[in-house]
Amino acid sequence: MSRFAPLFSWLLFPVYVWQGLAVRRRTERMLPAEGPVLHEVDGAGPALRLLVVGDSSAASVGIGRSEDGLAHQLALILAQRTGRAVAWRAAGFNSATAGQIRDFVLPNLSPDPWDLIVVSIGTNDAKNFHTARRFKREFGGLLYSLRAKWPQARIVWSPVVDMTLVPALPSALGRLLEIRAVMINRLGERLCRERGAVPATRLPILDPKAGFSSDGFHASEAGYRAWAEHMAGFVGVET
Repeated sequence: MSRFAPLFSWLLFPVYVWQGLAVRRRTERMLPAEGPVLHEVDGAGPALRLLVVGDSSAASVGIGRSEDGLAHQLALILAQRTGRAVAWRAAGFNSATAGQIRDFVLPNLSPDPWDLIVVSIGTNDAKNFHTARRFKREFGGLLYSLRAKWPQARIVWSPVVDMTLVPALPSALGRLLEIRAVMINRLGERLCRERGAVPATRLPILDPKAGFSSDGFHASEAGYRAWAEHMAGFVGVET
């Protein structure tokens, strides 16, 4: 994609507003999943400690039970692979951006000694047309803050999925937001490498019908499981 594509996307901003408002009107507003936001999967000790932080996906929005969400499913996979117990916490919120997680969530997290930190952020930054300069400042600051608070943790970022494959988005809107997502992902990958984090690859969307919840935007139970399996390849835990 051309480096001028993000600039071109601003010319299509009226399309974004028009179609975006229509999508918002007809899309169900979903709540975070019910159930624990911190828990432990049984296994041998000492337990691995996993923190999943970020937007609505970290909060398992789109499904009914938090046990079917990204944090718990990833903990299950890690426990199965290592034989160790895995203590996990999910700290995510609807519509959160990188700056909001940096400014309002991270300062209020207790300094528990997390071994693995998975960051799910960027979708709302892309959707809200945040500029590259703003994302660099806010996501870069989030990475610095995570590294300062947990210097020994392995930090893995999950980038924005291909927006053209999101069922809730009309074709034109999906292509437009994909331009913003590619910009976010390129910059996010660079910032991760500069600031001591690991950028994962994009989650492959092989079956949009099965992978998304009823709102066509958030993951389903099967989608979160596939996401957890994908992220497990980047956390670097030895069996």
